[in-house]
Amino acid sequence: YEAMKQQYRLEVPEYFNFARDVLDRWTEVEKEGKKSENPALWWVDGAGEEVRWSFEELGMLSRKVANVLSDACGLQQGDRVILILPRIPEWWLVNVACMRTGTVLIPGTQQLTAKDILHRLQKSKAKCIITDDSVAPAVDSVGAECHSLKFKLLVSEGCREGWLSFKDLLKNAASDHHCVTTKCQDPMAIYFTSGTTGSPKMTEHSHSSYGIGLTVSGRYWLDLTSSDIFWNTSDTGWAKSAWSSVFSPWIQGACVFVHKMPQFNPSIVFESLSRFPITVFCAPPTAYRMFVQHKVSSYTFKSLRHCVSAGEPINPDVMKEWKAQTGLDIHEGYGQTETVLICGNFKGMKIKPGSMGKPSPEYDVKIIDENSNILPPGQEGDIAIRVKPRRSRFLFTCYADDPEKTAATIRGDFYVTGDRGIMDEDGYFWFVGRADDVINSAGYRIGPFEVESALVEHPAVVESAVVSSPDPIRGEVVKAFVVLTSEYASHDPENMMKELQDHVKKVTAPYKYPRKMEFVQQLPKTISGKIRRNELRQKEWRR
Repeated sequence: YEAMKQQYRLEVPEYFNFARDVLDRWTEVEKEGKKSENPALWWVDGAGEEVRWSFEELGMLSRKVANVLSDACGLQQGDRVILILPRIPEWWLVNVACMRTGTVLIPGTQQLTAKDILHRLQKSKAKCIITDDSVAPAVDSVGAECHSLKFKLLVSEGCREGWLSFKDLLKNAASDHHCVTTKCQDPMAIYFTSGTTGSPKMTEHSHSSYGIGLTVSGRYWLDLTSSDIFWNTSDTGWAKSAWSSVFSPWIQGACVFVHKMPQFNPSIVFESLSRFPITVFCAPPTAYRMFVQHKVSSYTFKSLRHCVSAGEPINPDVMKEWKAQTGLDIHEGYGQTETVLICGNFKGMKIKPGSMGKPSPEYDVKIIDENSNILPPGQEGDIAIRVKPRRSRFLFTCYADDPEKTAATIRGDFYVTGDRGIMDEDGYFWFVGRADDVINSAGYRIGPFEVESALVEHPAVVESAVVSSPDPIRGEVVKAFVVLTSEYASHDPENMMKELQDHVKKVTAPYKYPRKMEFVQQLPKTISGKIRRNELRQKEWRR
């Protein structure tokens, strides 16, 4: 870790375009025979269909799509393009084509409702939307209210009135295209945050923030080289897909492996890791929690050497069980849509289960109090990144069209993440919770993650969400919403509650145990899979 920090140095030129300066460079390396024969993109649909594109083929096809955007649609540099597609190869082509044309990409998940799409179209003033048959009707239902929207491109074998056929335009487009000149700080993409509170903000990133800044993820956290085949299971609508399905692997010249997998299925994951030579794998904690409920040890992952997780904290018990069944550690990382990797368990570091690891060499990360004072090890505070006197070029530019919310992220010399944490004596960071999730019970501050981790260690618990509940004596008490495994679902609720309370008292400080408990079939989640604790908390306090 210390050597990595000393070696780390990224140059930020005045002009930079990821398509031209990274992807086209790998095409040249490929042509010179100096790279492994791995493709740039390897897509499978699980039913026998496969696509394998070299960097040269990716370049040629993305130039054709760039011509579709600039010629057929007449889009100019800086125009905004909303992209809502599942995990199909066209999603990657549009990503690269937007870089080549200097248009600003706005990805969205297919789970968006018509209301969500209306909000995004109106707020972003996007001129173009690219989607498929499943989302087009929702777009049409709100299109009349979106006055900036000029072009609708349909990725489909069929056609739809009022829509241009992406496939026809692609087939007829020229394959030569001159990449526009973009400055490092020019806008490249906007990600609507999946925050657990409030309506989504438009997080704007420049060409360099992800395009250069995610080197820290690809090289040091994911430990990728051009010989690796990397599978990240993220939905295409989220910044994590940009992190780990575009920038981090392609900076390193690695192969991006994609399984269409419309619905998440642990068996498909296990079969794919057994069948394909995937070397590095990334999935969210929710997925790993599902994995260890199955018999992973009955599969052999011959090529797999490195596993990572991000998106929310991963429970130590899940890490332990995964290692017992596969022999592999899970390297947790922590970041936000607004940042690149903030902390990580980097290759070669000692892993402390439950810790987010140590700070990325790019950022000066501290725990601070409400007055911006740096707190000593062991004291809980706000996780923050120093931005004065020097602000990293690899942070978001702003919340687009919202200077007030942008300014509100700065306190003193720091960008404040909105997360609470602790740094230990060894410099490892530990996540406590979102600032508004922390529970204050009779003077004790309790982070929900610790209690949730304790609960999930019990064999009866699939997952849980812990929130504050009003109490006349203590002010607030801990309440747990618990999803039980099928074997325990029929047990007597009162006995089950007492058993889980006793279990929590044994594995963590007794004052943290949930005094209230409710058994539920499922937990409310954002469309990116994060638990909406604020929704549960508000419901609890309204009661």
